[in-house]
Amino acid sequence: MSWLSKIFGGGASSDAAAEVIEYNGFRITPTPVNEGGQYRIGARIEREVDGEIKTHDLIRADMIRDFDECKDASIRKAKQMIDQMGDRLFSG
Repeated sequence: MSWLSKIFGGGASSDAAAEVIEYNGFRITPTPVNEGGQYRIGARIEREVDGEIKTHDLIRADMIRDFDECKDASIRKAKQMIDQMGDRLFSG
């Protein structure tokens, strides 16, 4: 892995980055981060607002050993954030 991908990609798996889930007008891309054999919950949440793509990067402290379980948990957490905050994810 190049040093640039370590800095900007945070060690997320390219397999996870390829999967995009549509949910209530938002796009969720699970981005679990490999940290010493475990995976940290992470996801990119996007939505087009007034012709502009808005992005929120979700990172949680939760660590999970299995990549697929972490990917699923990342999607669940992103959906929960969307349900709770909607477009407020992109303000501030």
